[in-house]
Amino acid sequence: MVNNKIMKKASFKLSWRCKGENSDQHKHDIVYFERGNITTAERSSKQISLKWESPPQTVVILTKPNSNSVQILCAQMVRWLREQKKLNIYVEPRVRAELLTESSYFSFVQTWKDEKEILLLHTKVDLVVTLGGDGTVLWAASIFKGPVPPIVPFSLGSLGFMTPFHSEHYKDYLDSVLRGPISITLRNRLQCHVIRDAAKNEIEIEDPILVLNEVTIDRGISSYLTNLECYCDNSFVTCVQGDGLILSTTSGSTAYSLAAGGSMVHPQVPGILFTPICPHSLSFRPLILPEHVTLRVQIPFNSRSPAWASFDGKDRKQLAPGDALVCSMAPWPVPTACQVDSTDDFFRSIHDGLHWNLRKTQSSFDVPLDV
Repeated sequence: MVNNKIMKKASFKLSWRCKGENSDQHKHDIVYFERGNITTAERSSKQISLKWESPPQTVVILTKPNSNSVQILCAQMVRWLREQKKLNIYVEPRVRAELLTESSYFSFVQTWKDEKEILLLHTKVDLVVTLGGDGTVLWAASIFKGPVPPIVPFSLGSLGFMTPFHSEHYKDYLDSVLRGPISITLRNRLQCHVIRDAAKNEIEIEDPILVLNEVTIDRGISSYLTNLECYCDNSFVTCVQGDGLILSTTSGSTAYSLAAGGSMVHPQVPGILFTPICPHSLSFRPLILPEHVTLRVQIPFNSRSPAWASFDGKDRKQLAPGDALVCSMAPWPVPTACQVDSTDDFFRSIHDGLHWNLRKTQSSFDVPLDV
């Protein structure tokens, strides 16, 4: 029987760790003014630590679909979290049906019925566990339209830049996370608004869309080049003529932006990547812009064809001449747990996932050269 009692969320505190210790220095306090000179304050390691102030009580488990191994692990994890940690557990409706098909033991597992309940999920859940790859993390982030609980991503996918935890040791990892403190990577999201030229008033403006990786504006099936007018804080930047444009977070720098020639960027670097897709210009190089800017991409009225926008690879929308896409940094980042810390996890992911700069080491001379 589902327990409908009101559950109080766990509280926690995030703090900067400086050289292995906690630091009370605010992230904006980085400049000193002394004797009329400007100097930077001592930089901390910028590693973020999460410490529980009250124990977690409720966990939601989100899984990759159509995978027997994930389904088996999910059942084992649910049983362990319930019996050993006494936690309340939420899963997706699909997963709850699979668990009940396996055994009536799982009747205590809770789920949601509609979009309204999903919107309130962040008020009930202390921790999110994902079983899959980066796509499952993207799905988890998309569920939360506002604040996001800390996410513990387990790697059961083909490629994972955001999934540092190995599933075979899930008991040890979850036990450590539930006790705390743990290192956290705050992954920024972009908030995107599609503004229609045909809209007569604000009521017709579409709801904002949050993306963790990137928003892409491309030519779709059209044989014509895209023609995209780009503005940064109302200053004209350029007109993109090519296959399209990628606006990416730093977490998404190892995804589509990387394939289009963009740089790989540490996920805790605050910025927005501006990466063209096959531009018809030899001098069009990718940019990295500061996090505080607002970007507007507009389809000019003289464009030969419409463009298409996709958000983390989904929800494709047509942009007609006169329409615009406005993007800025969202106020709700996605906190993901680190196995070691954000820097170690980042370098391990590009080494293991991309084999970055993997080369046979140059051999030494058999006989030392005379200097």
